[in-house]
Amino acid sequence: MRAAEKAQLRARALAARLQSGGDQHGITRNLADALRPYAGQVLSGYWPMRGEADPLPAMAAHSGPLCLPVVTGKAVPLIFRAWDGKTLEPGPFGTSHPPAPAPELSPQVLIVPLAAFDRAGNRIGYGGGYYDRTLEVLRRDGACVAIGLAFASQEVPSIPVEAFDQRLDMIVTDQDVIVPAGD
Repeated sequence: MRAAEKAQLRARALAARLQSGGDQHGITRNLADALRPYAGQVLSGYWPMRGEADPLPAMAAHSGPLCLPVVTGKAVPLIFRAWDGKTLEPGPFGTSHPPAPAPELSPQVLIVPLAAFDRAGNRIGYGGGYYDRTLEVLRRDGACVAIGLAFASQEVPSIPVEAFDQRLDMIVTDQDVIVPAGD
């Protein structure tokens, strides 16, 4: 039942994202502000695709090591390779990532793409579970701040949560920065 609910929410949120577009300048401004306290820490973002909010301008302003995620197989956590802001190669699902010679890094701050979010810090991704698996490992191995990045139009009232879902520590939109209340 929850999988079907999530699929419906995902479809509606992705359609809303494509229709409204959102304010990329607002995304850049709010994300840069949200990242300021994490100066010097290893930051991972993502290469935007399919109308996603673009983290790249705010990442370029970050004063610390940058990396991007790499999909290495189906249903496994992501790895992260150092990124110089230049060289990328195509990956699965339309992604782009640094080439294999780039060293692996462990992000302390992870910008997470999403299809939909709620104000409790829950998210729906694209259905592969990559970020949930990855956040579980990163949080088990040490501190990692997960920042969801989306346009405000992708907000939904509530997302059905399953045992494996990982909550976001913060959500940055083109309109505001949301810090979910703790349990």
